Formats: sequence, C-alpha cells, structure tokens
Amino acid sequence: MAGGTGREWTFLTNHGHVLICLHRNPQARIRDIADEVGITERAVGAILVDLERGGYVTKEKAGRRNEYRVHPELAFRHPSEAMRPIGELLRIFDGQHMPGDPGQSEGRDVP
Repeated sequence: MAGGTGREWTFLTNHGHVLICLHRNPQARIRDIADEVGITERAVGAILVDLERGGYVTKEKAGRRNEYRVHPELAFRHPSEAMRPIGELLRIFDGQHMPGDPGQSEGRDVP
C-alpha cells in the first residue's frame, strides 16, 4: 500500500461518492449506490438526507422510483473550498462510468 500506513483512505468522502453516483445516474436505487460506493444502504440513506437538507440534491418521484437532481451550481461546504461550485468536481467524473453504469451523464448541466 502506498504511504505505508496500513490504512485504506480516499480523497473523497462517502458524501462525494454518493453525489457523483447521482450525477451519473439520477434514477439510481439506494442499493445500486451502496454497491458502487461500498457502503451500506442505511449509510446511503443518511447521506441522501444530508444532501437533500443541504440543498445539493432534490428528490422527485418518477413512478415507483425516485429521481434525483443534483444542483451543481452550489458551493462546497468547507470554508477553504466555498468559493468553488460542486459542478467543478462533478465535471471531473463526467464520462467515467463504473462497470454496469448505464452512462447517463450525457446532457447534464454542469457549470
């Protein structure tokens, strides 16, 4: 392992990973998000509540499923990044899909 700490870590939080999943696939099920991010469905549910309360995601019913709209114009939450919109992060991952991802980022409005 690089760094030799013996601990696994990533540069993005689970909140960031969930946001990227929703940006790629607005109709993703909680189960699908959990599988892609590598966390429990319960953790995904809690993160979705955080993202909705923060205004970063809006949930709408689409038949029997939920459809999520990410608001890329909103700024990052940490003071040192608050001058940048989250759309800049999302843009990095446009076109990069995980295996089995239907590739639904086409036509996304990312500032």
